[in-house]
Amino acid sequence: MPDVKFCLVFQRETLSVPVMRRVLGDTLRGLGVDEESVYDILLAATEACTNVLTHGGRKVRGYEVVTSLGAVGCQVEVADEGVGLAPGNPALSNSALSNPDRPNSDRSNPARSNSARSNSAERGGPDPQQTPIAQLPESGRGLAVMRACVDNVTLDSRPGRGTVVTMRKRIRWPDDAPLRQLRAAS
Repeated sequence: MPDVKFCLVFQRETLSVPVMRRVLGDTLRGLGVDEESVYDILLAATEACTNVLTHGGRKVRGYEVVTSLGAVGCQVEVADEGVGLAPGNPALSNSALSNPDRPNSDRSNPARSNSARSNSAERGGPDPQQTPIAQLPESGRGLAVMRACVDNVTLDSRPGRGTVVTMRKRIRWPDDAPLRQLRAAS
């Protein structure tokens, strides 16, 4: 169970993204998260929220950003009730979501890594994991940017049920962090 959990609910409008960044960033800083982690979390969350605005569909009226903080890290979920993605969509592949530079990513599991590569090869396209971010098409960079910023990204999407992007990042809490002091007082 997280020590702190909070939810931000937004209308599907462009102004929601900078508001989310301000509220989420100020809250993370106030709880004692280091500035580098705040930057990474905000960049990943911005990409996920921008994806809602760009890809969620016209029926999406709003979305939620649910953040949980605990002893080892932070989890941010961005959820919409849009059209969702069909199974087999390349965005749902393990290789599109895992981070090879992070020890807890799916790429550290050789069985899943080989499976993701073979699925990509079966689709006839290059493995997006092997493509540098700068060479990806502009509309394909969001997941790669999220993956570069946090330790783990998962995407759960089904037609007619919307999409939930979950991002996890490990955090080292300084001794004087208010969240650590709250935990010690409990």
